[in-house]
Amino acid sequence: MPFSFRHQSALPGVVLIEPQRLGDSRGSFMETFKRSEFAAARLPVDFVQENQSVSTRGTLRGLHFQRAPKAQGKLVRVLSGEIFDVAVDIRPGSPTRGHWVSEVLSGENRHMLWIPEWCAHGLLVLSETAEVLYKTTEEYSPQDEGGFMWNDPAFALPWPAEPLALSKRDREWAPF
Repeated sequence: MPFSFRHQSALPGVVLIEPQRLGDSRGSFMETFKRSEFAAARLPVDFVQENQSVSTRGTLRGLHFQRAPKAQGKLVRVLSGEIFDVAVDIRPGSPTRGHWVSEVLSGENRHMLWIPEWCAHGLLVLSETAEVLYKTTEEYSPQDEGGFMWNDPAFALPWPAEPLALSKRDREWAPF
């Protein structure tokens, strides 16, 4: 099996994905998505947009989400560098509403994180730079965009460092 799928017990539905990496004297190879494997793991297989960002150490992006009908599930991976990646359950009435999970994703560990459409997402760059790639299940829709304060006491997220760079938008999100 080219992937190991590990469901996060604190937030069922968020999945850490570890691709199998094959290497020899020429270098390495790994599959980063395979429809049949993701379908067997009951993860979405129909991605409609792919985004890539490059950020410097201390850049914090988040906590972002899109409202229905354009809510986005995200498959996040890091091509180079290292990030602290966070998913927060924002579903009204959910028994895990306001709960979160985090993972360190890096170009070295090659782990990926599946973040369902009912989560807010954020990341903090831990390395000098990080290049992040993520697939989404819906196209970006500015009118359906939302977010929450990255440092909202309701979440008490344990960011591993103080952010050095935040967009104006990310500084102005409302509390949860």
